[in-house]
Amino acid sequence: MLELMRAHDRVGDMAQVFDLMQKQIVKANVGTFATIFSGMGIEGGLQSAPVALPVMREAGMSLNAYTYNGLIYFLVKSGYDKEAMEVYKAMTEDGIAPNVRTYSVLMVAFGKRRDVGMVLWLLSEMESRGVKPNVYSYTICIRVLGQAGRFDEAYRILREMEETGCEPDVVTYTVLIQILCDAGQLSDAKDVFWKMKASDQKPDRVTYITLLDKCGDSGDPRSVMEIWNAMEADGYNDNVVAYTAVVDALCQVGSVDEASDVFDEMKRKGISPELYSYNSLISGFLKANRFDRALELFNHMNIHGPRPNGYTHVLFINYYGKSGESLKAMQRYETMKSNGIVPDVVAGNAVLYSLAKSGKLGMAKRVFSELKDMGVSPDNITYTMMIKCCSKASKADEAVKIFSDMMENGCVPDVLAVNSLIDTLYKGGKGNEAWQIFHQLKEMNIEPTDGTYNTLLAGLGREGKVKEDRFKEAFMMFCYMKKVLAPDYATLCTILPSFVREDLMKEALHTIQEYILQSFSNMDRSSFHSLMEGIIKKAGVEKSTVFAENIASSGILLSDFFLCPLIRHLCKQRKALEAHELVKKFKSFGVSLEIASYNSLIRGLVDENMTDIAESLFCEMKRLGCAPDEFTYNLILDAMGKSMRIEEMLKVQEEMHCRGFESTYVTYNTIISGLVKSKRLDQAIDLYHNLISEGFSPTPCTYGPLLDGLLKAGKIEDAENLFSEMLEYGCKPNCTIYNILLNGHRIAGNTDNVCQLFQKMVDERINPDIKSYTILIDSLCTAGRLNDGMSYFRQLMEFGLEPDLINL
Repeated sequence: MLELMRAHDRVGDMAQVFDLMQKQIVKANVGTFATIFSGMGIEGGLQSAPVALPVMREAGMSLNAYTYNGLIYFLVKSGYDKEAMEVYKAMTEDGIAPNVRTYSVLMVAFGKRRDVGMVLWLLSEMESRGVKPNVYSYTICIRVLGQAGRFDEAYRILREMEETGCEPDVVTYTVLIQILCDAGQLSDAKDVFWKMKASDQKPDRVTYITLLDKCGDSGDPRSVMEIWNAMEADGYNDNVVAYTAVVDALCQVGSVDEASDVFDEMKRKGISPELYSYNSLISGFLKANRFDRALELFNHMNIHGPRPNGYTHVLFINYYGKSGESLKAMQRYETMKSNGIVPDVVAGNAVLYSLAKSGKLGMAKRVFSELKDMGVSPDNITYTMMIKCCSKASKADEAVKIFSDMMENGCVPDVLAVNSLIDTLYKGGKGNEAWQIFHQLKEMNIEPTDGTYNTLLAGLGREGKVKEDRFKEAFMMFCYMKKVLAPDYATLCTILPSFVREDLMKEALHTIQEYILQSFSNMDRSSFHSLMEGIIKKAGVEKSTVFAENIASSGILLSDFFLCPLIRHLCKQRKALEAHELVKKFKSFGVSLEIASYNSLIRGLVDENMTDIAESLFCEMKRLGCAPDEFTYNLILDAMGKSMRIEEMLKVQEEMHCRGFESTYVTYNTIISGLVKSKRLDQAIDLYHNLISEGFSPTPCTYGPLLDGLLKAGKIEDAENLFSEMLEYGCKPNCTIYNILLNGHRIAGNTDNVCQLFQKMVDERINPDIKSYTILIDSLCTAGRLNDGMSYFRQLMEFGLEPDLINL
């Protein structure tokens, strides 16, 4: 009717029909408004509503509350939120009171835009106009505030809601739980959940599945089982969605056996697992490196259904890629295609990742070309993987071509793609081109990250690829970086070794001090140990020691983080006494040693037979409250065994037990070795037999001292019996064991036995070392078999072993 009147330009009649529609509450639609606007001579369709309203009013078409609400709804649904607000203002100016529905529609619209200010204004406007918000209105506000990270305000809205007598419903609680989980506040989310359980509003299936999913993401297996048990108690474990949710959550936290049990329970109850159920469990098995179980499930799907989809194959492609098996990843990709599954960009990226790791550029280019031929548009990840593949294959020019192709095809590069290209260019010896890319970042609207600067710094400082005078360029880059970004741990590892090597101690100290003061800095022991290892490797022990001394003497860091790696390096060079003196110096600066430093130093001293100093350090650490651990006790037991102080050694073992440490195979092996060295062979053998009767699993280090003691005591038959027993227990002999046997038979003058043992050693693919050859050659020469001795001497030279004075 309206359309007919519009066609004949009968605006007055249109007004009468429109008025009748409103009185009889005939629902208007988008077409109704479009026809009226067109009849008024207003173009632009529904979006022109704010302009059309005054014209309609002049023509006698006044909107009532119902029609205004309808128009606002249609505008919001069409994405015209701004125009909807203008219509709302016109509605209030006309003296028509908006209702809860009006505000709810607008709040949803601006909530989707995450316009927190507008949503809160609408809530305030509602209250000021005497419109009482309902549970839906409050829930919208809580969701929007939560998404914006404004949790205190979200809780304030919840309290306000309760104070006004508006009880939160299941949706409100579920929304609150979801936003808390998304913000990493799982503990608070669980509190809300248990509060919900205690209220009249019980969790529903959506609440449970939401929380299960988030508990899985957070890696909390205990919470997953708590929620699942509560879900079972409430009877929500009766369908495939619920079971799949818990299988997925358990796999996320690494509890794959429990996930498998739940999966089997689902099947026992007659609930058929869906494709997503299988994919979740396969993913869990692959993450846990249980490939056989994952493959078993995959084969079951192929036979019994549901048929694997592209994502199922991608799981295996990813597994192979991360395991470094690029050819198997490629085979799986081809299998997927042969099964009629057209690869998407995710599958393509997965196989390209594996090929990039191995640098198989030819295969990667073929996959890349196939994807484009199939109409699959490469994304940022696709191009980045191709650039990385070029880097691995040392093809910098190809990487530049791919980057250009990326730009030409309208795929805007991100900072990861740029960082990969810069790294590729530097590795390809194209430093100038790398800098050109860096200077183009502004044009590409890309902000450099720590990774960008670290790549450039690493390129400038790469050994053998830059001259010394370019270190200043690296330093200038570092200074510029600090103006725009806080250096991260990777920056520290890149620039500090060069600072120390170049004797820029002041700059090095300032850099480490700035880093330590940052709130996000990694202050853990392992990070600083790795950093110091890198400094020692590049700058040497001497300069690294000066750097560490300056840190301690200036009070920047009074822990032993930088000292411990120095102790280890000095002890490896058999300079334990020098390490001990260095420790004394650091103590004078106020540095306190922790267990790792004590253990490293004690080990070095014991290895160099300075047992008195080692034991004094052992006493010192106990006196200063640094409790020895199992490793410390084993070191001291070794020291006392070497010095043949057996009674004291056994007392230390007793103290070890009193401190709550159980004797391990290392402990018992050390004691057996000490007993043998102290000429207490029978006691050592008795201890061995007692341990075996208690279920002890011996190692080559258990048998070595016993065999050595028996052979040196002339008990050849007993030694051979013990060796046979060793093999029966499944303890595979190593080179050291064979050397002990070879030497025992050499001492006994059994040259033929020496030769037979040596050949047996070779047959078992145990590579003889210089000591093995020395014993064999000495035995042959002593027996007058000089030609055989010379033959083995030439053999050891051919194998690249360095003869010592004994061989010569």
